[in-house]
Amino acid sequence: MKDLKQLRSEIDETDEKILSLFMHRMELCKGVADYKKLHSLPVFQGGREQEVIDRIKSLTANKDLEKGTAALFTSIMDISKILQNRLILEDAPDYDVKPIPDFPESLRIGCQGTSGANSEAAAQAVFGERDFTFCRSFEDVFRKVQSGELDYGIVPVHNSTAGSVDSTYDLMAKYSVYIVREVCIEINHCLAAKSDRPLSEIKKVYSHPQALAQCSDFITANCLKTAEYSNTATAAAMVAESNEWDGLAAICSVECAENLGLKIIARDISDCSVNRTRFVCISREMQVSPDSDSIAVMLKIPHTEGSLYRLLTKFCVNGMNLLRIESRPIRDGSFDVLFYLDFSGRITDNGVKALLRDLEENLEYFRVLGTYRYE
Repeated sequence: MKDLKQLRSEIDETDEKILSLFMHRMELCKGVADYKKLHSLPVFQGGREQEVIDRIKSLTANKDLEKGTAALFTSIMDISKILQNRLILEDAPDYDVKPIPDFPESLRIGCQGTSGANSEAAAQAVFGERDFTFCRSFEDVFRKVQSGELDYGIVPVHNSTAGSVDSTYDLMAKYSVYIVREVCIEINHCLAAKSDRPLSEIKKVYSHPQALAQCSDFITANCLKTAEYSNTATAAAMVAESNEWDGLAAICSVECAENLGLKIIARDISDCSVNRTRFVCISREMQVSPDSDSIAVMLKIPHTEGSLYRLLTKFCVNGMNLLRIESRPIRDGSFDVLFYLDFSGRITDNGVKALLRDLEENLEYFRVLGTYRYE
């Protein structure tokens, strides 16, 4: 019987042979790419791919390894397609985009809520001090941006404590808008009421579901009853207009509470001392800032074995780091989902263009959501 050292030595030798053959196969693929480019042929040819997989399965002597060999050669062919796309697109024009965002001169900027809302703070981080249009809901922001009533809109996408803002992702699928900027701000929640009173006299706490989730430990520890509201600032405004003896309170920012003349009953009530929310700036057009280094896409993958693995392989082979991956139900009764992926890269790079073309050609549904600088 061979010892472990001998076995590992033979494995190393075998790996070198596999690598040599792999490199030879990739050189042949370059020739295929040149031919397809010359004759304007598509990179993806589904019949040829299945033909290769069927042949490999038939040549697999150990039938227990059929799925393994199919997965191996599927990955090799995926790498081949990525290489071919990159070569074919090396002289292709840049992705069709509009001019650089005009943040300084734009006047019609909207966010959800009212003055003092965290969305306003995010808008100020992008546009500075100016008058903003406050919308009743996140959907109103999307609708007004798509219709052209607003030049830009600010909406939250992710919180470091409570996770994704699901409604924003759902609206990205519903409306034809693009992400042109991302900004991250600190969130500092407090509990505020119309008059200064002990916690035991608070009958119900109102706030946005995300804020309630971010302060769940405080709420549970103090046995507080909660009710969801459309926005932290509008919840605070409602409390400010309520009867002083109703025993209502709101979770909102300190600035919002002070602006409305509310009494702050408790400060720093978030579950985590560092509580941050990422907001995105959306536009009707796809615009690209010179410093944009991240791309957001939305896609649907087929219900086939290994489809998610194959998708992630494309990003790995292209050397693109996935910054975020989310999934949301399509809501058509099918249990299908849409995936939202943010990854590092510049939309003018050949590797990025090759990846986007690959996804466009091979997926049932695919859309670029925009490009921005990752904060």
